[in-house]
Amino acid sequence: MNTASATPEVVVYSTGFCGWCERAKALLKSRNIPFRDARVDEDPAAREEMMARSTERSVPQIFIGERHVGGFEALYALDRSGELGKLWKTP
Repeated sequence: MNTASATPEVVVYSTGFCGWCERAKALLKSRNIPFRDARVDEDPAAREEMMARSTERSVPQIFIGERHVGGFEALYALDRSGELGKLWKTP
């Protein structure tokens, strides 16, 4: 689904026992930004994908399109600066 008008996919690599993951997902929900929750504790392929894309082992790891945002604090900083909405709406 890559068209000129499409918004980039947002992916949150997370686990079920991660408070920072829950905060990241809550922030995205509060901004009405849809995301794919890739649970690395339930899906070994998701963990491999996360590590290949980010070279990180910790969660959350957040991507907007191909851009690696990082964890919750980086996502929060993007939101506070107004860049989160710009990134999500830019294909």
